[in-house]
Amino acid sequence: METAWSYDWSSRRGVVNEADSNIPVLVQEAPAQGRPYIHPLHAPKESGILTENAPGHHPWQHGLYVGLNDVNGIGFWTEGLGADREKDGLFACSALSDPAQSGERIQWEVQCQWSAPGGAPLLLEQQKWSLARREGAYELDLCWTLTANTDIRFGEYDYGGLFLRMPYRTERGGEVLTSEGLAYPEAEGQRARWVAVWMPIEGEENGGGIAILDHDQNPEHPVPWRVDGQLGISPSRCIVGAWHLTEGASSINRYRIVAFSDKINPADLSRRWEQFRGCD
Repeated sequence: METAWSYDWSSRRGVVNEADSNIPVLVQEAPAQGRPYIHPLHAPKESGILTENAPGHHPWQHGLYVGLNDVNGIGFWTEGLGADREKDGLFACSALSDPAQSGERIQWEVQCQWSAPGGAPLLLEQQKWSLARREGAYELDLCWTLTANTDIRFGEYDYGGLFLRMPYRTERGGEVLTSEGLAYPEAEGQRARWVAVWMPIEGEENGGGIAILDHDQNPEHPVPWRVDGQLGISPSRCIVGAWHLTEGASSINRYRIVAFSDKINPADLSRRWEQFRGCD
């Protein structure tokens, strides 16, 4: 049975609900001066909140978001809040596109201009999102495109790209599992087809989690992953080494984000990855 969606949309903020039960699913933010991000993203069973925005340990992190370090020597990660703030670039989102429903999916798009501190444009970012509910989980697909406004060198770095921040607390703990069977800290920097995070979530009896699936056509697939001490995860091509885009060229990466209640089910995630790899 296909899920019906309802939404409350403006040029800067979009809210998606399940229409038949009015259960909130996610909020898409698109600030005029700032990076786009998704928070909160809810679990499918009891609607506990799976993401965290601006935690004290990393105040520049926002649920599900994208950032990179060393883009022609400029940082697009810490939003002027880190030690090298004078080297940080600027984000400026265009207005959100109106959402469209097609079959079981609702789709929308946001664009963001990445500029040097002085305002010179470097990259145009396009995020195309689509959401479906399948077999007890939310599947949120992202097609992430960067188009170069000038010749770009992306430097080698320990992390960068799509990033997930969940509400980890040391006293409550949590778990990471990769498609290769690795946990934290062994998973840090290692290649995997998917990585999942689970932790206790307020309002979810058995906790909840999120997995990110790396499409098999992405550069460096299976990509190496950042897995940090608070169980933040990021498929990070930049771990392997530097890469380049010439002016006018584009880089495209595709991911599927699976939001689930209860524990990590590796067989289910591997099956979902097989389904995802067959998608155009």
